[in-house]
Amino acid sequence: MNNKMNQVKETSQERKERLTYSARERIELLADEGSFLELGASAHSSVPGMEERTPADGLIGGIVRVDGREAVVQAMDVSVLSGTEGEVHLRKSEFFHSYAKKRKLPLFNLCEGGGLRMPDGMGSDGISDKLFPSSLLDHSRESPIMTAILGESYGGPTWMAVTSDFVTQVKGTGMAVAGPRMLEMASGEHLTAEELGGPDMHAVHTGQIDHIAENEEEAIRALRRFFSYMPSCSDETPPCTEAVHPVSIDSINIEEIVPSNPRRPYDMQSLLAVLFDESSFMNFRSFYGKALITGLARLNGQVTGIVANQPLYMAGAPGPEECDKVVDFICLCDSYHIPLIFLHDTPGFRISSRAEKQKMPSKIMNWNTALAKSTVPKYSIVIRKSIGAAYGNMCGPGMGADVVAAWPHAEINFTGPEVGVNVVYGKHIRNSEDPNKERARYLEQWNFDSSPNKAAGKFLIQDIIEPNQTRSFLIRFLESANASGAVKSKRRLADWPMSH
Repeated sequence: MNNKMNQVKETSQERKERLTYSARERIELLADEGSFLELGASAHSSVPGMEERTPADGLIGGIVRVDGREAVVQAMDVSVLSGTEGEVHLRKSEFFHSYAKKRKLPLFNLCEGGGLRMPDGMGSDGISDKLFPSSLLDHSRESPIMTAILGESYGGPTWMAVTSDFVTQVKGTGMAVAGPRMLEMASGEHLTAEELGGPDMHAVHTGQIDHIAENEEEAIRALRRFFSYMPSCSDETPPCTEAVHPVSIDSINIEEIVPSNPRRPYDMQSLLAVLFDESSFMNFRSFYGKALITGLARLNGQVTGIVANQPLYMAGAPGPEECDKVVDFICLCDSYHIPLIFLHDTPGFRISSRAEKQKMPSKIMNWNTALAKSTVPKYSIVIRKSIGAAYGNMCGPGMGADVVAAWPHAEINFTGPEVGVNVVYGKHIRNSEDPNKERARYLEQWNFDSSPNKAAGKFLIQDIIEPNQTRSFLIRFLESANASGAVKSKRRLADWPMSH
């Protein structure tokens, strides 16, 4: 892969300096060497007199192999009328999308273009056959769709991105319904492409991208890496690889990673690094909803989806953005037969007027609905604490997990001990002879009530496990699901909207 990238850069010093590539060069970076079979090279604009100026009508596409697996690719050619979409361009794009759906092949979109071309789309007849193709709207996650935003992308490229399973966007680019020029004419707003729809805007406000790339090479590497976790289509399960074991978990003092003090923050990704196969974790939308980690990793060679609270941000308390992110991720994993692992360390949902204004109750229930409809294996481990309704949303008891377990010193309760004691016993404590002693007594009782022992004693959770047993515990359950062939889901979330 790197050698091929170097060869392409060496052929064009100008492109090397600008770190940008032509449409065909982008396909070369993505595809296995010599595997690209182009379709529609003879196509051109249907407007008389434009034949010579519109080679391939600005869309290069066909069949490729990526890491030995067959796929469909389409790349917009910005050198042809700024990559805008004319009648033939759109016909070709619909063909590539429809063919990928019909033959259940993965589809890669390499995007840079200015949207619908004028005058092709003008008039009632021009617009009437250039609306949204059914293949874009009714794909039903039959096969993975992966999109890279590699330049300014408006209209069609944006529709492709927001209906994809994975989107990477290069820094310095823009993705929006319409470009800055049209925005200024329509509303009087003066914005650059990056201000309007750059990666930073999507990272903070929309969550419509999953990865931010420094340059085109990194973006295409991200497409390839994401694809390595995906099945080629919904009839298959994700590819297994040989396990690459991390440093033995038995040789690690887990308390050096996860402090016993529930108020001390730590980086959950440090724990993921010792639980899952070495260097196998790929973060999904890491910059959006930071209090919750979602990502793909391998456990003993098998692809798994991870949902884990991140105590470094908001103490691991999910808010509206985290809810949206995890729903998208559950839908992705359930549609492509990827088992889900939930790692709890949360004080509960974030409560605020801002959250209520962003429809927090609806978002919490969307998350619960996605859990209820998902049918892939789900495994849930309470690491340090799991409080309130978030205990349920993190796939706690009764929420569809195959098994729920907890570490010995985990806390599980309706609310945290300090808040709970103050709410329930606050008046009595204030009126006591020794408020500090009385509070300590109630806190001791509350902590006992929060222990996982009570839930385990009533078999409301299935086990209490030592921290260094976590990896082997999860592997054993994955093996048991695989033995019966029960890993494949019923794909009840395949038609859940990509953006909601």
